[in-house]
Amino acid sequence: MRMIALTGSIGMGKSTVAAMFARAGVPVFDADATVRRLQSDGGPLVARIEERFPGTTRDGAVDRDALAAAVLGKPDELAALEALVHPAVHHERTRFIVSHGDAPALLFDIPLLFETHGEHAFDTIIVVSAPHDIQRARVMARTGMSAEKFEALLARQMPDSEKRARADFVIDTSGDLSTTEAQVRDIMACLGITPES
Repeated sequence: MRMIALTGSIGMGKSTVAAMFARAGVPVFDADATVRRLQSDGGPLVARIEERFPGTTRDGAVDRDALAAAVLGKPDELAALEALVHPAVHHERTRFIVSHGDAPALLFDIPLLFETHGEHAFDTIIVVSAPHDIQRARVMARTGMSAEKFEALLARQMPDSEKRARADFVIDTSGDLSTTEAQVRDIMACLGITPES
């Protein structure tokens, strides 16, 4: 089984590229979606997060905006949150691997792969990238985003140039979808992965 990590800074197109791999038949583990599920109504992290960060949950689920306000720009608080979240995500990732034990390849969409020093667990690393002006326009179009929040998120992330330098493959998402899809197909061919028809 080939273990493939997909990463890149915010707004670079990870979700779009991950969906392309999924449509080709590669099982995808979405770290962000897993975190959202763990923090949703009845999720196993809700009570623990409320205990550590009082007032950051509402109606049985984590209030993501309140939690972000509690940790962004505060390294010690962010580290405390990561100490709760990362082990839970790792557990879910292990369950995912076991449940897809017969797949020839698995893709793991992990936004903070390099920042959490998780790259050594993978055979292949793919970085999605786009020019800064395109990235900024994409992120600023998101609901609830502000320039201050965008800059705080960027500050947590390794520079795009460094991520590209560490990648086995780089996918440029600044063009149209067909161009991105062609890059995905080329990478799959290089890795010996046959897309499902």
